[in-house]
Amino acid sequence: MPPMEQKTAVFDFLGLKTAICSASTAQYSRARDMSNDPLVVFTPSGKRGRFPVGTPVLTAARQLGVDLDSVCGGRGICSKCQITPSYGEFSKHGVTVADDALSEWNKVEQRYKDKRGLIDGRRLGCQAKIEKDVVIDVPPESQVHKQVVRKRAEARDIVMNPSIRLFYVEVEEPDMHKPSGDLERLCEALKKQWDVKGVKADLHILRQMQPALRKGAWKVTVAVHLGVDRQSPRIMHIWPGYYEGSIYGLAVDLGSTTIAAHLCDLKSGEVLASSGIMNPQIRFGEDLMSRVSYAMMNKGGDQEMTRAVRDGMNALFVQISKEAQIDQALIMDAVFVCNPVMHHLFLGIDPFELGQAPFALATSDALALEARDLDLNLHPTARVYLLPCIAGHVGADAAAVALSEAPDKSEDLVLVVDVGTNAEILLGNNDKVLACSSPTGPAFEGAQISSGQRAAPGAIERVEINPITKEPRFRVIGSEIWSDEDGFEQSIATTGITGICGSGIIEVIAEMRLAGLLDASGLIGSAEQTGSVRCVPEGRTNAYLLWDGSAEGGPRITVTNPDIRAIQMAKAALYSGARLLMDKIGVDTVDRVVLAGAFGAHISAKHAMVLGMIPDCQLDKVTSAGNAAGTGARIALLNTNARREIEDTVRQIEKIETAVEPRFQEHFVNASAIPNSADPFPILESVVTLPSVSFNTAGSEGGRGAGRRRRRAT
Repeated sequence: MPPMEQKTAVFDFLGLKTAICSASTAQYSRARDMSNDPLVVFTPSGKRGRFPVGTPVLTAARQLGVDLDSVCGGRGICSKCQITPSYGEFSKHGVTVADDALSEWNKVEQRYKDKRGLIDGRRLGCQAKIEKDVVIDVPPESQVHKQVVRKRAEARDIVMNPSIRLFYVEVEEPDMHKPSGDLERLCEALKKQWDVKGVKADLHILRQMQPALRKGAWKVTVAVHLGVDRQSPRIMHIWPGYYEGSIYGLAVDLGSTTIAAHLCDLKSGEVLASSGIMNPQIRFGEDLMSRVSYAMMNKGGDQEMTRAVRDGMNALFVQISKEAQIDQALIMDAVFVCNPVMHHLFLGIDPFELGQAPFALATSDALALEARDLDLNLHPTARVYLLPCIAGHVGADAAAVALSEAPDKSEDLVLVVDVGTNAEILLGNNDKVLACSSPTGPAFEGAQISSGQRAAPGAIERVEINPITKEPRFRVIGSEIWSDEDGFEQSIATTGITGICGSGIIEVIAEMRLAGLLDASGLIGSAEQTGSVRCVPEGRTNAYLLWDGSAEGGPRITVTNPDIRAIQMAKAALYSGARLLMDKIGVDTVDRVVLAGAFGAHISAKHAMVLGMIPDCQLDKVTSAGNAAGTGARIALLNTNARREIEDTVRQIEKIETAVEPRFQEHFVNASAIPNSADPFPILESVVTLPSVSFNTAGSEGGRGAGRRRRRAT
């Protein structure tokens, strides 16, 4: 990548907006000059296009290949095409959406709402017509290919010490000669029989207590929230007699892109169900700074996003309760982990201060709250615990990763990378732990990629390219068979091939580099230069044709130079954060690397290193921790002592702010190359051979892009 272009990318990154977003906004602005038709942006797919006034949203979605369901032919009967328009200013998309961006609510929509109900703010895509620029969100239930939220619960031995416990007690009956209230005698029984002292009760307990005591013949089971060190115990629920059932808790990983929850039995610790949904806030911006920007530019925007994420959580809680077949009202405890922006928006705090230096949090301490204060539909007095944040851009999710992976207890130097839209990075051992964050953007999730999509059935997730023939083979989500194996067509009959997700785009780019189709600067060679007819002209550069399903009415999936640029920006941000922490400790290598996060669990160590996402390391020392943040949340849910432990640990972690570190820019520029233009990768080179090719030559097809880049740099 030419130096001037690299520096521009770095400055945009340091200004807390990715170079990808800036480039995209400029492209959209140029496109606006070329057409007066309204611009339609669909989320979460990121697909966009211009359509004449009066075009139904469903028609626009179909023409762009947006995953919007419909089975009634647009007659307003099936309701499958429900969409949510978003209004206000969207700086990332270069769009301001007016209140009259869509046609007025019509009789068909009203009839459907009267008969079957329609969530406030929703429209039917077949009825709503485009009038002006608009941002349209396609909710998960309106998508044909539902996203696979891969944040499963990892197997882990956890010491059981939940904050809410069940106690069976026998209460002294009332006596006219010893006047005292039923509550006082219940509390005395808890003290004598279980050494639980100073118990309090809310009004709803007083209402149900007397009938329960008498129905149980003065024998009851009570659920008590013990608090920290049993300092403030409070009765949560009461059952007559001996209650043989369980009570439940939720460990919730509130991410920028997905919300994942694990429903746990607080008696046994068993994970009864795990489920996830897309974060509804995506329609306000895929990356965190876009959401902060939306809150800044739209009055009440922060409150709108708070309502959206809380509504999404409540929908998830209904879903996970049904899956586990338990009463949602018996969920009495919940632990949440999230990044700082999500932390503030979940709590209903304006994230404005997180959008500018010095990135001050409203509070970095752990919080113990009640679910009803957060509009969460759980037990009437359910408790909510939020892990502490480490700093302004390193949140409770990073603290949960630290709790799960315990770098502070490691003898060797371990790098823990929680890969996501906003990557949290920890480096350390039992001497010291450092932490930083890198806003990698949504490219790793398949967003801002020409054929990209989120992980859903039909998405290409694994890729191999033959270095001799340059021919690819791949696997898609929903099938275990490779594309060149017998039975592949039958195995994908129901899903088809719809696009490429994050793990797939990483593997295909790394494979292109290994096969000599891509040079270190990120340029794709021409057919003549590479000897592959799959390298086809794409504007002034070239693209690699991975799959052509156009003959069967399917998509034509290519990897373009802008796709590679998006991944270069994201991986450079990730690597630079890790390299900066290594500088601070004074090392050039690490002993092992742990890839955390739902996405990190599906990354190939070899391909990640070929791209230069992570530092050079023995491949067998690069492991996956799966959803480490979710695991940390589960540990904190089931073991109250772990809450105190992580609160103490967070105070010892040293935070590095990448935006103000002078060497970050240098590392970012070097890391833009594949794998790196300055840092050696001797271990990687002992395992694979990276072809020494360069397509940055004027006068050839591969040089078309080079000429354009040089003109930019002058």
